Amino acid sequence: MPNAEVSRLLSVPTGTVGYWKHMDRAKHGDLPGRKRSTCPTCYGDKLDEPAYSYLLGLYLGDGHIIRPKQHRTYNLAISCGDAWPGLMDAAEEAMRRVLPNNTPCRVRRIGCHDVKVYSQHLPCLFPQHGPGKKHERLIALAPWQQTIVDAHPWGLLRGLIHSDGCRIVNWATRTTNGVTKRHEYPRYFFTNTSVDILRIFTDTLDAVGVEWKATKRTVSGVNVSVARKASVALMDLHIGPKH
Repeated sequence: MPNAEVSRLLSVPTGTVGYWKHMDRAKHGDLPGRKRSTCPTCYGDKLDEPAYSYLLGLYLGDGHIIRPKQHRTYNLAISCGDAWPGLMDAAEEAMRRVLPNNTPCRVRRIGCHDVKVYSQHLPCLFPQHGPGKKHERLIALAPWQQTIVDAHPWGLLRGLIHSDGCRIVNWATRTTNGVTKRHEYPRYFFTNTSVDILRIFTDTLDAVGVEWKATKRTVSGVNVSVARKASVALMDLHIGPKH
């Protein structure tokens, strides 16, 4: 009999029925096994560094960690537009590799989904977590995080571009000998309001040899542009457009 039906028959909350069943199973040793969440800080567990570098980029861009008052566990949510189903798959895969004993889920929002994972150790994995918005507080990589980014810089860049960046095709016209021709060229943009996150992004671009230029501040933040042909080709090789 479903818990909800028992609840109606006995006029008790559904949660109470679930608690009774849980305690009865515990007394008889019938509770399903549950693995603890992995944590390199607390338990010295091995971390999938390439996946972590990518997930760190997603978190710094469009991610947030919260613990609602009614919950006992933190959750990491990466907001992904419905136009990019491949991005949702990549975010979920990164979560599974970083936290192999935890199961990600997707929560539908208007025009997007939140890809989420729950763990008490999320503040250990992302020490940038804190009260308030990311652009209103200091964001600095811990030494161990910087070591991972130094070893896997393209993972971080890919995560940042996939969250707060894009690859577009610009065009311009040029007149030569009275003939006007349309010229198209690809470029990457990254936009963020946090000075610290922008610095992390541009420092990592410098480390991999990508030339960039900051454009004027907009309502959304500062745009960092990558337009040089060789740099765009390098970005295409390691990142490519969202899908």
